Amino acid sequence: MSEKQYATFETEFRVRPDDIDMFQHVHNSKYFDYVLAARYDQMERCYGMAMEKFMERGFGWVVRTAHVEYKRALTMGEYFIVKTGIDTINDKGCRVVFTITNKDTTKVCCDGWFDYVMIDMATGRGAKVPDDVIEHYSK
Repeated sequence: MSEKQYATFETEFRVRPDDIDMFQHVHNSKYFDYVLAARYDQMERCYGMAMEKFMERGFGWVVRTAHVEYKRALTMGEYFIVKTGIDTINDKGCRVVFTITNKDTTKVCCDGWFDYVMIDMATGRGAKVPDDVIEHYSK
């Protein structure tokens, strides 16, 4: 964990029928979708800087590395909370940590982190994270 403490935010979702696999629980790949959907929501609602603002400036965020530890399954219809927050941020990108918790039992279903890098949308290559973005997300 970094020395600086960043804000964390929560987004609530519900398991949908198309999230379920042949074992009658959420397929492992859906947890990635949940985190990405939560970040998309939180970028606008909580940080006040939606993904569209980055795109207007010619930037995008892509996942470079993802680490997920699965602990408990979610099943059809269950409500859950995706809690995310920046662990570190610098001119090369950021690490976002997350926890997905079953809303009723309050037990952790999975946790982990995603390393994001900023890309230049025109070239598809890595880009320096602008200082104003680092400052904005560091509040």
